[in-house]
Amino acid sequence: MMQRRHFNTLGAAGLGALALPASLLPRSAHAAASVGQPAPDFTLTDTAGKPVKLSQFKGKPVVLEWNNPGCPFVRKHYNGNMQALQKDFTHQGVVWLAINSTEDASADYLSPPQLARWMQDQGASPSATLMDEDGHVGTAYGARVTPHMFIVNAQGLLAYAGAIDSIPSARVADIEKATNHVRQGLGELLAGKPLSTTTSQAYGCSIKYKS
Repeated sequence: MMQRRHFNTLGAAGLGALALPASLLPRSAHAAASVGQPAPDFTLTDTAGKPVKLSQFKGKPVVLEWNNPGCPFVRKHYNGNMQALQKDFTHQGVVWLAINSTEDASADYLSPPQLARWMQDQGASPSATLMDEDGHVGTAYGARVTPHMFIVNAQGLLAYAGAIDSIPSARVADIEKATNHVRQGLGELLAGKPLSTTTSQAYGCSIKYKS
């Protein structure tokens, strides 16, 4: 039976979803890594079966993008916006890690080969696409929704946590009107400037964590 998809309150505007009380939010909502503190290290396997460790990229900025192809908010940004960010910043030496924390019992779950094929079909170019089926990494970061975005600076400190941009909707037309927090933050980071926005309210589909 198809599982009912839940949406984050802000991201559900116009989609008829109900706000979830705090007691029903995903478990990761209560365990968030803090901006300005060391980003929790982890090792995950990519879609090709290769282990990838966050700390191996120390000395380079890293973007963590929580991803679920079944989410309309993810599909909104994979209409060219997310791919452009990946391409623009990996060319500038930024490491981009797409992470899928969807449990394998969810209707939204894609196996590693399926997820790799979807990313390829979208023309995506992250440095790696990682599997987090047990949800341990998502929990460590407090990732609640897809897409939930994090920037780790070259020193290994969490520099940004929140939404990809400033307009919480699933409408593609809103992308060009929004402030892209990730593009702005990475631009400032690479220019050696402090980030003007370090946190924002993430919006999207609630991550289907293993219970």
